[in-house]
Amino acid sequence: MSGRFTVTGGGGDGNPKESSPFINSTDLEKGKEYDGKNMALFEEEMDTSPMVSSLLSGLANYTNLPQGSREHEEAENNDGGKKKPVQAPRMGTFMGVYLPCLQNIFGVILFLRLTWVVGIAGIMESFCMVFLCCSCTMLTAISMSAIATNGVVPAGGSYYMISRSLGPEFGGAVGLCFYLGTTFAGAMYILGTIEILLAYIFPAMAIFKAEDASGEAAAMLNNMRVYGTCVLTCMATVVFVGVKYVNKFALVFLGCVILSILAIYAGVIKSAFDPPSFPICLLGNRTLSRHGFDLCTKMVMEGNETVGSKLWELFCTSRFLNATCDEYFSMNNVTEIEGIPGAASGLIQENLWSSYLTKGVIVEKRGLPSVSSPDTPVDMDQPYVFSDMTSYFTLLVGIYFPSVTGIMAGSNRSGDLRDAQKSIPTGTILAIATTSAVYISSVVLFGACIEGVVLRDKFGEAVNGNLVVGTLAWPSPWVIVIGSFFSTCGAGLQSLTGAPRLLQAISRDGIVPFLRVFGHGKANGEPTWALLLTACICEIGILIASLDEVAPILSMFFLMCYMFVNLACAVQTLLRTPNWRPRFRYYHWTLSFLGMSLCLALMFICSWYYALVAMLIAGLIYKYIEYRGAEKEWGDGIRGLSLSAARYALLRLEEGPPHTKNWRPQLLVLVRGDQEQNVVHPQLLSFTSQLKAGKGLTIVASVLEGTFLDNHPQAQRAEESIRRLMEAEKVKGFCQVVISSNLRDGMSHLIQSSGLGGLQHNTVLVGWPRSWRQKEDHQTWRNFIELVRETTAGHLALLVAKNVAMFPGNQERFSEGHIDVWWIVHDGGMLMLLPFLLRQHKVWRKCKMRIFTVAQMDDNSIQMKKDLTTFLYHLRITAEVEVVEMHESDISAYTYEKTLVMEQRSQILKQMHLTKNEREREIQSITDESRGSIRRKNPANTRLRLNVPEEQAADGEEKPEEEVQLIHDKNATTFSSSSQSPGDEVEAAPEKVHLTWTKEKSVAEKNKSKSPVSPEGIKDFFNMKPNQSNVRRMHTAVKLNEVIVKKSQDAKLVLLNMPGPPRNRKGDENYMEFLEVLTEHLDRVLLVRGGGREVITIYS
Repeated sequence: MSGRFTVTGGGGDGNPKESSPFINSTDLEKGKEYDGKNMALFEEEMDTSPMVSSLLSGLANYTNLPQGSREHEEAENNDGGKKKPVQAPRMGTFMGVYLPCLQNIFGVILFLRLTWVVGIAGIMESFCMVFLCCSCTMLTAISMSAIATNGVVPAGGSYYMISRSLGPEFGGAVGLCFYLGTTFAGAMYILGTIEILLAYIFPAMAIFKAEDASGEAAAMLNNMRVYGTCVLTCMATVVFVGVKYVNKFALVFLGCVILSILAIYAGVIKSAFDPPSFPICLLGNRTLSRHGFDLCTKMVMEGNETVGSKLWELFCTSRFLNATCDEYFSMNNVTEIEGIPGAASGLIQENLWSSYLTKGVIVEKRGLPSVSSPDTPVDMDQPYVFSDMTSYFTLLVGIYFPSVTGIMAGSNRSGDLRDAQKSIPTGTILAIATTSAVYISSVVLFGACIEGVVLRDKFGEAVNGNLVVGTLAWPSPWVIVIGSFFSTCGAGLQSLTGAPRLLQAISRDGIVPFLRVFGHGKANGEPTWALLLTACICEIGILIASLDEVAPILSMFFLMCYMFVNLACAVQTLLRTPNWRPRFRYYHWTLSFLGMSLCLALMFICSWYYALVAMLIAGLIYKYIEYRGAEKEWGDGIRGLSLSAARYALLRLEEGPPHTKNWRPQLLVLVRGDQEQNVVHPQLLSFTSQLKAGKGLTIVASVLEGTFLDNHPQAQRAEESIRRLMEAEKVKGFCQVVISSNLRDGMSHLIQSSGLGGLQHNTVLVGWPRSWRQKEDHQTWRNFIELVRETTAGHLALLVAKNVAMFPGNQERFSEGHIDVWWIVHDGGMLMLLPFLLRQHKVWRKCKMRIFTVAQMDDNSIQMKKDLTTFLYHLRITAEVEVVEMHESDISAYTYEKTLVMEQRSQILKQMHLTKNEREREIQSITDESRGSIRRKNPANTRLRLNVPEEQAADGEEKPEEEVQLIHDKNATTFSSSSQSPGDEVEAAPEKVHLTWTKEKSVAEKNKSKSPVSPEGIKDFFNMKPNQSNVRRMHTAVKLNEVIVKKSQDAKLVLLNMPGPPRNRKGDENYMEFLEVLTEHLDRVLLVRGGGREVITIYS
C-alpha cells in the first residue's frame, strides 16, 4: 500500500517507519498500522481503531463481489479458500439495468393475452388495470431504488435488500416467495412457449387429438403437460451444462422482443391507411371458427348447380339444398367483415366498454341482427368461437399482472454494475416508464385497430388460427410468432437460471436450516441441488398446464415480494434510522405506503384464496425462521421498529402505577455465583420460571466484588452463565451483573436501579443465607437484613426461598400434595396471589391450596372461617380454609433458655477478643452447661434438632441446635449473599402475632467492657436474665412453628408472612434466630413480605 497518506501535525515531517526514532522497531506488526511519529499517541489502540488511511485504501480496493460485503458477511462466506480475482464490474445503466429489465418485463402475456384482455374488459377497464399494475411496480421501484442506494448492495438483489432491511425472518419469507414466484414464472414462460408452438407454429405436433370440439381444451392441456415437461428437461439441462450459453443468447432473445414490439407499432401505422385483410365470417351475430371451411357463404355454384358450401355441410346433413339444417343457420344470414379495420375506422368507440363472457358462450358481435329460438341448445361441435373460461375483472388482473413483473432484474445484477447506486434507480425507473407506455398505448391501439370479436377470440380461431396480435403486425404475422416464441424461451431459461441462484443465496445465509443442502453446488459454484428443486417446482406449474391458471399464482408471490420492499422502505424512512441515507432522494414514506397498500389490494383483487395461501406460506416460513433459524444481526429495520415500539410502550407505562387488576410480580431475582461464575442455586431460576410462566418482567441479577476495570471479563462470563441457565430453565427475561466494591452496595444498586422507566421490578426473590451462623465477619446476615430493610423502604415485595436446594425443577411433577399458606398478617394479598400463579405451572398444577390463619383468645374462629371462605370465593380462588387457635400459654422454660442462649451468644461474640480456638473452647463450656440446663428443665423439648441437610455442621455429625448456633465452623465456605427488599408493610394484627420489633435491647450496653474478659466473666453471662421483649418474640416463633409443623409437615410448599427486621439495629442477629426458629423442620418455605399495596382484588 505505497500510496498511503500520513496525517501530520504542525512541524511533523511524516517520516516513514524506518527513520522514526519514536517507534519500537521490533514491533513490526504494529509498525505497519501507522506511519510517522505523529501517530504514536494512538499506537496502543491500533488493533481496534485502524488508521483512517488504512481504512480508505481498503475501501478503495473494494469490489461488488456476489459473495457480499466482506465486513457484514465474512462469517457466512469465509470458507477458508482463496477467492479468485474477479474482473472489475464494467456494465453501465443501459446494458446492466435498462435492457435486462425490459427483457424481463415484456413477455408472454403481451403477445398471448393482452389482446384478449382488451377485448373482454374494454379499453377503459383495461387502461385502469394496466395503470393500477404499472403504478404498483413504479412505486415499488421507487422504494427499491431508495433501499438499493442505501449502501453497497452485493448480488442477491431483492432478497438481499429485504433481508438486510427487515431482518432474517422477513428476508427469508419474502426471499422464498420471490423464489417461488420466479420458479412459477419459468413454468408460465414454458407453457407460453408450448402454446405458441402447438397453436400457431406446428399444430400437427399435437400428440393428443380431440374427437370432438368439446374435448379440444382437455387435449390441449395434455399436450401442454407432455411438451412442457420435455421443454423443462431440455432447459434445465442447458442451465446445468452452462449458464454462459444462456447469457450469450440473452441479447438475441431481447432483440426478438424489441423487434416484435416494433412490428406491432409498424402494423398499427400501416393499418391507418392500408389495413391488412383478415376477413371474419359471422352467422347472424355469432363468430364462426375458420377451421372447417374457406368461403364465408352458405351456397356455391358448381357448374350450373347451386349446392351447399363447406360451411353448409357443417350445419346441415348434406350438401344439397333440401337437407335438414340447424335452426339458427336457417334463420340467419352469413356476413363477412374485416378483422383489422385499422386505426382510422372509428372502431375505438365500439371497443371502449367491457363484455365479460361465461364459459361455453359464443363470441358475438354487438349491433348485428340475430334471430334465434330460445329453446334451441347450442351444440359445442358447431364451428363457432366459444369462450373457454368465465371472465371477470379480478381474474383479468391476476392474468395480466405477471406482464409487469421483472423490475428486479437490474438489482439482481448489482454485482456486475459499474455504479450500482446510480444505475439501479435510473435504469429500473426508465424501464418501467418505457414498458408502461408500451402497455398503455397497446391497450388503446389494439382497441382502435382490431375488431372486438377478434380481440375476444383468445386463440385466433376466427382469423385462420393466427396469433391475434400477429394479424396486426407488419410485415407478417410470423414476425410476432417467431419473435414471441424465442422471447418466451429466453425468459424461461432466465427464470431457471435466476431462481436457483436466489435459493442458493438464501440457503447460504443459513437462516432456513432445512434448505442448507441447496447451498451446495458444483465446484464452480453452480447451484446443482437448487436447480433440481427449481425444476421440480416448475413441473408443478407445468402440470397445471393452463397459462391462465398459473399466472395468478406467480402474481401472488411477486406482489407479496413487492409489498415487503415497500414496507421495508416505509419502515426505514419512518424510523429515521441513522444509517438510512439513500443516495436516491425522490422517495417518501407515503409513496412506499401507497405502494404497499396497492400490492395488498391487488393480491386480494386477483384471487383472495390464493392471497391467503401465499400469506400463510410466508407466515409459516417467518415463524419457522423465528423458531429454528440461525441468529442473525443485520441491523435490520424490524429491530429498529421493535426499539421504537418498546420506547413508546415504556413511555406509556410511565403514566402511572398499574391497577391492582394488572398487578403481577415483576421479579428481580438475586443469585450468587461460585468461583467459575456458575449460579450456585439453579433451583431459584426454576422457581422463577414456575412463578412467572413467561409473563411479565424478570431480571436475574448478580453482584461481583471488585472494580469494573479489573473484573469486567468475569462479569461477562457470569452474565453468559446466567443467560445459559435462564435458557435452560425457560426463564424469559434479562440478566444483569453489577461489579461493586462490596456485596452490600452492589445489591443496593440493583434494587434501586434495575429496570427501565415503567418496566421495573416490584418484587425481589432471594435465597435464604444458609450458613449465616458460621460466618466469621457476620457480613452475610447483615447484608440480608439490610436487603430486607431496603426492599421495605422501596415499597417492594420480598420473597425469601428457604431450603432452596429442595425446590422442584421444571421437569418434576407433584401428582398430589398441598401448598399451604399461613396468613398471619395482611400484606396486600401477596400470599393469595403467589400460590394461584404457581398452580398455573405444570409442576404445581395438581397441588391443592390450603389457607391457615391464626385466631387469638378473643377472636371468633367460626366467624373468621366464614369470612375467609367468602373472601376467597369473591377472589375466585379455590382453597381449603382452616383457622388455627393459639391460646394463651405460659412461656416454656425451653423458650426462655433458647432466648437466653441466643443473647449470650450475641454478647460473647461481641466482647471476646480471644483467639478463635480459645473462643471456641470457652463457648463450648457454656454450650455444654446450657444444654444440660435445658435438658433438665424441659426434657420434652430435647427432640428439637436441626434436620435440614444444608444446616448441618461440616463434619457430618448432626449436632444439637444450640451447638450449631454457638460454634463457628472452620471449613464454612465463603458466601456472598444475594438478597432483596420490598416495601413498607402495613401490618395490622394482635401484638402477640405481630412479629415486628418494638422495644430496644439494653443488655448489650450494660455489659460492654474493653478489657479482656475472664472465664468467670463469661460464666456471669449465663446467669443474666434474657430481655423480656426477646423472650416474647421467641415464644411467638416457637409456638407458631409448632402449629405450622403440626399442620403443614407434609406440605409441598409453605408460604408464610415474613416478620420485619428490628428497628433497633442491635437486635439484628436475634432477628435471624427468630426466623430460623419460625421455619424449623419445614422442607420448602417461602417467606413473603408485601410491598405495601394491594395486589389482588375481588372486583372485575
